[in-house]
Amino acid sequence: MPDYSPDEKVYTTQNGSYSIHDLMRRFADPKLEFDGMPRVSDLHLKVREPVRYRYDGDLETVEGGEVLTDKLIRKLIFPLLGDALRKQLTESKVHDVDASYFWVEENINFRLNVFHDRDGMASVIRMLPRRIPEIDTLGFWQERVWQDLVTMKHGLVLVTGGTGNGKSTTIASLLNHVNKTRKCRIITLEDPVEYVFQSEQALISQRELGSNLSTFASGLKSALRESPDIIYVGEIRDPETASLALTAAETGHLVFSTLHTMDTKGAISRIVDLFPGNRSREIYAQMSYSLAYSIGQKLLNRKDDDGRVPVFEVLKNTAGMANIIRTGKLHQVLSKIETSSNEGMHTLEQHLLALIEEGEITEEEAILNANDATFESRLVQARANKSKGFFRR
Repeated sequence: MPDYSPDEKVYTTQNGSYSIHDLMRRFADPKLEFDGMPRVSDLHLKVREPVRYRYDGDLETVEGGEVLTDKLIRKLIFPLLGDALRKQLTESKVHDVDASYFWVEENINFRLNVFHDRDGMASVIRMLPRRIPEIDTLGFWQERVWQDLVTMKHGLVLVTGGTGNGKSTTIASLLNHVNKTRKCRIITLEDPVEYVFQSEQALISQRELGSNLSTFASGLKSALRESPDIIYVGEIRDPETASLALTAAETGHLVFSTLHTMDTKGAISRIVDLFPGNRSREIYAQMSYSLAYSIGQKLLNRKDDDGRVPVFEVLKNTAGMANIIRTGKLHQVLSKIETSSNEGMHTLEQHLLALIEEGEITEEEAILNANDATFESRLVQARANKSKGFFRR
């Protein structure tokens, strides 16, 4: 197999030729940060297309960049992969691989996915942030929510949202605060490890799927024998992991995990739907005891186009909410959240209205990202009610 160098300048643009390291260096450009966090999140490579970056959530094409070929993508990507992964992609029937890459000189970790589409090889490279943001700067609408989360002793906390909406960052910020303030044992099960923790008050072990554990379920089984206080499971993907997470939360552990759902109600139904239909009542009952919080989040473009701002939906499992979950009446969840602001809950739409009022986002951005189809008409009503304190927390 030929030699590949990450510093070989193989990609041509109107401003000169670039190596894969040159292209990746843009992730760490301080001019492309907001509040210390990178605004460039992904580098996309695809045959018959020029290089593109995801910048503030949108794909932007490199100016004057040449169209990629399969051969050129290999020259860019293969320097980041070991021989075994290169062989899998070229000589076996494996059509996609996940990998990580540590750029020693820049002290940056990257996550890669390389795959094939109908045109040939393609890849997405994501920088794993070097700094964990402080939880009080993250954007929770009500501070008492995160203050409750970092002091809890047991329960299941689900953070939901689409890919690239900051779920891992939110959990990392929470865990980092715990790390600084509580003498406890934290075990993380991740795919891959994104934020690297240094044990402070807490003792932390981070385990990576494929390197230190075969599945989330096997890692969770093992973690339960390792005297943890807090367990972070990267994602609940199957019924075995879900069952173990619920049991761990019931037996005195604080468990954090993520799900890909649009809202907090969807997180509950997603867990239940992982199991056979004849177990639905049992799982609803178990969730009514085990679930502590379900937090939905999205990242929206700021009104001034200077970075993105998070918007949250918060479900807290109070006695009233537990009754709704236990009986499976999920159609009542959002109305219960909307009328429980005094208990720390709020819908995504309520937070959107507040961000509009605070001048953080435009009405158009809010309408585009609302989960509620009636949000636009509610926005009109909110304007009329503004003088009545509608936007107050």
